[in-house]
Amino acid sequence: MEKQLEQIREQQKASWNKFSSGWRKWDDLTMEFLKPMGDEIIRLLQPKKGDMALEVAGGTGEPGLTIAGLVGNGKVTITDLSDDMLKIAIEHAKLRKVNNVEFQACDVCELPFPDNTFDSVSCRFGFMFFPDMALAAKEMTRVLKPGGRIAAAVWNVPEKNFWVTAIMSTINKNMELPSPPPGSPGMFRCAKDGLISGLFAQAGLKNVIQKEVPSKLNCKTADVYWEMMTEVGAPIVAALNQADEAMKAKIKKEVFQLVNSKYPDGMVMIDCSALVIYGEK
Repeated sequence: MEKQLEQIREQQKASWNKFSSGWRKWDDLTMEFLKPMGDEIIRLLQPKKGDMALEVAGGTGEPGLTIAGLVGNGKVTITDLSDDMLKIAIEHAKLRKVNNVEFQACDVCELPFPDNTFDSVSCRFGFMFFPDMALAAKEMTRVLKPGGRIAAAVWNVPEKNFWVTAIMSTINKNMELPSPPPGSPGMFRCAKDGLISGLFAQAGLKNVIQKEVPSKLNCKTADVYWEMMTEVGAPIVAALNQADEAMKAKIKKEVFQLVNSKYPDGMVMIDCSALVIYGEK
């Protein structure tokens, strides 16, 4: 891997380790929020008894742990770049008494598995953070058995994801932040229509399809929205750390005004949109 890509990988690893405590705190809310995308991944993969399944960028464990309940005497391997995120997934597996699962910290661009190992590969919101997305798609395809299935979820365009843009647009309006280099990891890096589908096709996958999947972030209040986003969102925290207290207060006030004006009834349930992409080897 090129030195620049290695640096991105290490930055991503450090960031996810740092923010793992926030993901643990907000797990119930975020898992409810992300469940429709995981459900669609599972629907497309059609896990069955005896399957060997791989979850890439598994984070706190979903949808891999749910898949583990469907494969019976099969096995699910959940991987993530972050050891600290996997520790949370391990806790969840123990609490739910899921025994047919193993965990491994590794880089998707260098998967430590032989060719043709898995019946399915799932990846929910990992692609946009991979240093080399094309290599990631090739590696995921390499470890998939002939006839196996891959499904991945990525975020749709900013216009359909107010849950991100409410806070980031306000930060960008108030602060002059440097533009990241083209192709850098980011929330909407994979939002272009057909981008991941194209990478799947280049990796040798066939019968590739793309589906839009909506969901809602049920924060209930602007306070909960602000608190969650500033505890799990690495780019948000990085930006706010560059602001003085007066600027932070101004941004927070404007975010509250923006959210409350969109949800005047006081029930903050924010629409979002993702793309789920599927292919077969």
